[in-house]
Parts: sequence; C-alpha cells; structure tokens
Amino acid sequence: MNDYFSSLQKKYHISDGLMEQIVQAYAKVQPYWQSMGNQTWTAQIKILDAFQKHQASDFHLNGSTGYGYGDTGRDILELIWADIFKAEKALVRSNIASGTHALALGLFGNLLPGDTFVSISGAPYDTLQTIIGHDREAGTLSELGVQHKVVELVDDDFDFDGIAKTVTPDVKMVCIQRSRGYSWRKSLSISKIAKAIDFVKQIDPNIICFVDNCYGEFVELQEPLEVGADLIAGSLIKNPGGGLAPRGGYVAGRADLVDRAAARLTAPGIAEDVGSALDFNRLAFQGLFMAPLIVEQAMKGAIFAAQLLSQLGYKVSPEADASRTDIIQAIQLDEPDAVRRFCKGIQMASPLDAHVTPYDAELPGYDDPVIMAGGTFVQGSSIEMSIDGPMREPYIVYMQGGLSVAHVIAGVVAAVGQMEQK
Repeated sequence: MNDYFSSLQKKYHISDGLMEQIVQAYAKVQPYWQSMGNQTWTAQIKILDAFQKHQASDFHLNGSTGYGYGDTGRDILELIWADIFKAEKALVRSNIASGTHALALGLFGNLLPGDTFVSISGAPYDTLQTIIGHDREAGTLSELGVQHKVVELVDDDFDFDGIAKTVTPDVKMVCIQRSRGYSWRKSLSISKIAKAIDFVKQIDPNIICFVDNCYGEFVELQEPLEVGADLIAGSLIKNPGGGLAPRGGYVAGRADLVDRAAARLTAPGIAEDVGSALDFNRLAFQGLFMAPLIVEQAMKGAIFAAQLLSQLGYKVSPEADASRTDIIQAIQLDEPDAVRRFCKGIQMASPLDAHVTPYDAELPGYDDPVIMAGGTFVQGSSIEMSIDGPMREPYIVYMQGGLSVAHVIAGVVAAVGQMEQK
C-alpha cells in the first residue's frame, strides 16, 4: 500500500501530517471491512440461484424494438428480480427514468382521489415533495385530492404513539423511506422496518406498506418484502444496477399493486406487456449479477470516509464502526466553502470531467441550491462515486457509491486535500 498512498500524496499535494491521518484511517477500518463479507456472499448466491432457476440464457441478453411484444429477456429479468427480492411480481424497465419515477408509479398507481397516505419515517425526500404537492399543483397527488400526513421519527426510530394516532383504518397506504435523504437521521434498518410494518398491519392488515428501497439493496441480509412490506421501488443507477445498468428503475411486491403501477407506466390494458428493451437487457442482467460486490466496494469506501473525516474533527453519520443500512455517508462540513472544496476534490478524482469545477445551482425538485460532484459513466449514477448536498446549514454533504474502494479512497484523499489547501 505504500506505493498507492505515495502516489496519492504526490498527485493531490497532500501534506505529511494529513497523509499520516489517511494511513491511520486505512489501518483502523480493516476490522470493519472484514466483517462485511457475509452479506455480499449471501446475496451473490441468492442472485446466482435466481439466474439458474429461470434458465437465463445468452438469448435473453438481446433487446427488442417498437412495442417490445415477446421480449423474453425483459420478462425473464423480471422473474429473476421477483425471486431475489421475494416479490409476487416485479416491473423492471428501462423507461422508468429514476427512483423518483419508480416511487411515483407506486403512488399514482395505487392511490385514488380521496385516499390518505402517511409517511411514517418523517417528511419524504425533496423530489417526492414535488410529487405529493401541497396546493393542488398540476400533476401532483394533491391535485387529485389525495391527502398526505407525516409522522416524524423520534431518536432515529419510529414514533409508534404517533403512528397509532395518525394511521387509522381509513388510511390507504403507509410509506417508509429507508435511506436518510437530505437529513442527518440514521437510515432505517430492516429490523426496525419490520417492527413498524407489523405495528401498522395490526391497525389494519389492508393498509399498503410501501418502502422506498433506494440505496439499501443488498446492504443487509433481507429486503423489505421479506419482512412484510407490500411494495418496494428503486433505481437501477443505484445499488441493483451494479454500476453497469445505463438507466431504469423497478417496482416490486404484491402482484395487484405492481399491476396498477405498470398501468401508470404505460396505459391500462397494455401495462407491462409493452416496452422495448433496446440495449438494456445485457447490462441490466450483468449489473444485477455484479451488484453485491459493487455495493460492498461502495460501503468500504464510505467506512473509510467516515473514519478519516471523524479523525479530522468533522461530524459523520454513520460512524465508521456502525452497522450499515444503506450506502450513504453523511459528512457535516459546517460552512459552504468547505462543501465546495470537498466536492471539487471528489470531482478531481473522477474518471470523467475531472477538469471541471462543480458549483451549487438551482435544480428541479429541490428547495435549496444543490451541489453535485462525480464524473460518472452513467449520468447521475449514485452507485458510482459521487457526492451531493443542499447548500443550507449545517452544510452536510452526502457521499455515495464507488465501483472500487481504491477509487473512493482516492476521491476522499483529493477532497480532504482540497480542504487542507484553503
């Protein structure tokens, strides 16, 4: 490792004192890294079994055009996906534009005018707020007369008293956001989600439990559907695409709920039966197969970042030695210039667009200017090393992804190097 760290020191102009901290952080995280293999190996065998069960073949890697009738590769991929995530049915499509789009399909497909749904993990992520709406804005759930209520978390856990008061039998759906979003709270573990779902089902077993699974796939041994969730959704340019899927998203769970989401994706009557895969199948199959390993690489990088930034005096969440429930690492940098410098360093260490400097700017769906960094092979991919955050106090950045831990370390070293050169 001496040659590796020496090359980083020279490349990013790191002082001897900071380099000593970097090497110490690397040594300290080794025991945490070694404990991560069980999830990866278990998920890999689960995926392998599903591929073999459904007799995935080279033929299925080919795409289709036009309507996509008879696209057996697309259909086999969805059967494999359903097996892996323990779903009755899965909708895995290249024309689901993002995780937000996948979540919107689940919401609009299963909520009708006059229905009420409750977010029991606090206010949803910024882009979902624009889907929900507040004053009957065009195209939102509020325009349809769908009511939304929020139960905040208490000490990073579900507020069961608040849930009991808010989730009454007339509530149609309960939503749980597994990852932290743009907040400091801890991401929610599968065991906590299981307790919350069980509590809701005791109120009324017919309430739909919908989990935003973004950033959480293959991090723990179980997925939300295995502990009672009715529906999950996520993005293929996050964990389950393995860094190879060029686009796409998924909705999986109870068959009737997925059917309704599929009708929103295309149209009633044709639903999941149409949608050409084009060049999507090969990369989606291979990315799914690679996903557990890539998720492990990303988590190792996040652990290293937590250790190093903590040593340098910054608040981090989660801590390096904490149990991980998603791939996101939050770092509180306290002031805007530190955010810009840190993001500049991440960009400098990216394989693409390393020569550009990221700046905060207004983005659709966000209330505050947002800064983003990461020269990714797939635009916006957050299973590749990237970082973003809203420019608001206390100036927290959210780092995620990394196709190799060596690259994540390089990015973090470049980032702290930029802050050192203030």
